[in-house]
Amino acid sequence: MRRNVSVQPGEVDLRTLSARSVVLSLLLGAHPPHMPVKDLLRAVEPFGVGGSTLRAALSRMVAAGDLRRVDSVYGLSDRLLARQRRQDDAVHPRTRVWSGDWEMAVITATGRGPAERAELRARLTALRLAELREGVWLRPANLVRPLPDGLDTLAQRYTARPDRPGPELAAALWPLDGWAAESRALLAHVACADLPADRLAGFAAVVRHLLADPVLPPELLPPDWPGTRLRSAYAAYRRTLSDIVPQDPLRT
Repeated sequence: MRRNVSVQPGEVDLRTLSARSVVLSLLLGAHPPHMPVKDLLRAVEPFGVGGSTLRAALSRMVAAGDLRRVDSVYGLSDRLLARQRRQDDAVHPRTRVWSGDWEMAVITATGRGPAERAELRARLTALRLAELREGVWLRPANLVRPLPDGLDTLAQRYTARPDRPGPELAAALWPLDGWAAESRALLAHVACADLPADRLAGFAAVVRHLLADPVLPPELLPPDWPGTRLRSAYAAYRRTLSDIVPQDPLRT
């Protein structure tokens, strides 16, 4: 499996599937996110991971804090459980009808170092906010999601109605054309990928890409937005793995 060195809009970013990548991809998509080693052995076999390779990878992942082991059952660590929640929110975003309001966060904290500023930017980006100008972040108020603890000590939050037309403002805040082009490239890739490892790598890239979807109201999206198709393709793939990866019966 090759990895693109430089990915342009419309190209597919595929990462080499190491044993660790396969295990994490399967567990991050599993509900509940833990599996006995005997089930893991069966689950990774179609992706070219042998038993000795798997056991070595599991030992390294436990030592690194990626996994927890209880008897012969391996599950995600707290850090990776948080990543799974972000992934689930990306695949199944919770939205409400958009009233025209925008969320705005204005950074008020001062005296922070580069690392703290970068961490705050990452937190705001994970909330699907975009930076209008330095220290001013906003997005349409159509998402239903909890805000992280401590955010109110770093920023003042407002509800706003910008004068600028909504579609024009959205296009300035997010690279919508580039996101859509890469989505279509991913859809084309997974549609023609035959080998199990190729399909897993493709859908791992789909999940990473969905994390960058701003999840805008339909009124603000360009025509033929591929977000729903991408999520539907991933849901269909999850169903094909249901025989080897445990799933919560209440989820689809």
